[in-house]
Amino acid sequence: MTRIVDIYGNPIKTAQLRETQTARMAGLHREFARHPARGLTPAKLASILQDAEQGSLQGQAELFMDMEERDAHLYAEVSKRKRAILGLNWTVEPPRNPSAAEQADAEYLHELLSDLDGWDDMLLDAMDGMGHGYSAIELDWRLYGREWIPEAFHHRPQSWFMLAQGDQNELRLRSEDGQGTPLQPFGWIMHRPRARSGYVARSGLYRVLAWPYLFKHYSVSDLAELLEIYGLPIRLGKYPPGTADEEKTTLLNAVTALGHAAAGIIPDTMAIDFESATQSSSEPFLAMMRQCDESISKAVLGGTLTSQTSAGGGGAYALGKVHNEVRHDLLTSDARQLAATLSRDLLWPLLVLNRPGNPDTRRAPRLVFDVRETEDMAAMATALPALVDIGVQVPASWAQERLGIPLPAKGEAVLQPAQSALAALTRRSKPRMASLTQIIGPRYSDQQALDDVLGALPGNELQEQVDPLLAPLLAVINRGGSEAEVLGALAEAFPDMDEGALAEALHRLMFAADTWGRLHGNLDRIG
Repeated sequence: MTRIVDIYGNPIKTAQLRETQTARMAGLHREFARHPARGLTPAKLASILQDAEQGSLQGQAELFMDMEERDAHLYAEVSKRKRAILGLNWTVEPPRNPSAAEQADAEYLHELLSDLDGWDDMLLDAMDGMGHGYSAIELDWRLYGREWIPEAFHHRPQSWFMLAQGDQNELRLRSEDGQGTPLQPFGWIMHRPRARSGYVARSGLYRVLAWPYLFKHYSVSDLAELLEIYGLPIRLGKYPPGTADEEKTTLLNAVTALGHAAAGIIPDTMAIDFESATQSSSEPFLAMMRQCDESISKAVLGGTLTSQTSAGGGGAYALGKVHNEVRHDLLTSDARQLAATLSRDLLWPLLVLNRPGNPDTRRAPRLVFDVRETEDMAAMATALPALVDIGVQVPASWAQERLGIPLPAKGEAVLQPAQSALAALTRRSKPRMASLTQIIGPRYSDQQALDDVLGALPGNELQEQVDPLLAPLLAVINRGGSEAEVLGALAEAFPDMDEGALAEALHRLMFAADTWGRLHGNLDRIG
């Protein structure tokens, strides 16, 4: 029986695949988020990040989820980067110089992945690891006939995981003993993109965004407090000395009520004065919020103009095009990292579970996203013919790759060039009458007879007459001479060429033709 191993060589028992690893971990499924973003302060944020570095990822993971949920700008920028992966075409490529079996394996996996349900959702869930530093998708395997196929992809919250005590890069499921449960082989797609270098707890993009998020929401809170009193006059209550505390409370309630109800009562011995209205500006708070939003955009998309225009509204298109180039670099990085994860955690299990033989990890098929930028077709259509005309050798495969046009499959219909204008004009002309266009017989019987005689002349005799004439020229050509040498030899040999036999034959033919024409012309006049 074939021994099944994971990509690291660890043996796999297919009985483990009949149930997900977390199916019996009821404690994790019953957990509710603690929302650490409530009352977030610099000291609290620093404590959460430090706990994550020491192995407890729960607080950091829940904070990152709150950040994406509470900040619309952060969510929009992260969502753009996540969903960009959905616009890429993908293929399953065999290794270099594949054998027939390796090519068949790649085609099998490509067909299998194309039919999987939930593929796009799985890609988005995997891209969630960009912010957290890791994203865990649990595979729910089912046996269809003799094939193991993932029936569903379950995204598991990052708060379910912890770091192993002896390895800051090993993720485990949280357990009551504090040691964590190792992840089951073939049970997970564990995507760990590197937004920045470092251990897994510090490699997520949200670690960079946590501080701009905090400062921005301080400004939002301060602006909200300003808006509560903006434009309202300052109300001061006055009371005489010796006023009881109960009467002071009555005065305070009356002053407060005036801000909303514009009505209230106080004792005659008290007074309320109205000072000038609050004149504070909201601009400092808005400036702080803009600064934080721009920092978030730069960190997520590599620039700001892919999401917003300049304050003056000008020059945004040209600069946005430049910033979009930076974003393509990020997309390329995301696609390559995700392809490596899926090749390891999805394609390899599908290969060893369903294909015969013992595949080599170094020769396994791999998933490839097409991140090539195609050239401007109009510019290429102008440049390529000019380059080809001056002798530049352009491979057809290179041109089609740069234009993003796939090579046609065998027997596949392809577009054909349009017919020339002359052909189109001929096709549109009126049909001619067949009785006027069909040639029934020769127009002149004597000319036809002469043509038949010329056509019946033996070719070997003509060749013998031409050979002496062309002998010097053929000798130069047979030696492999250049075009200049051939022309020079022709000029030198022309005065000495032996054209006697050929000239004699031509004179005889011309005499016979002339005589034939005269005789038949006279016969026609007599008749």
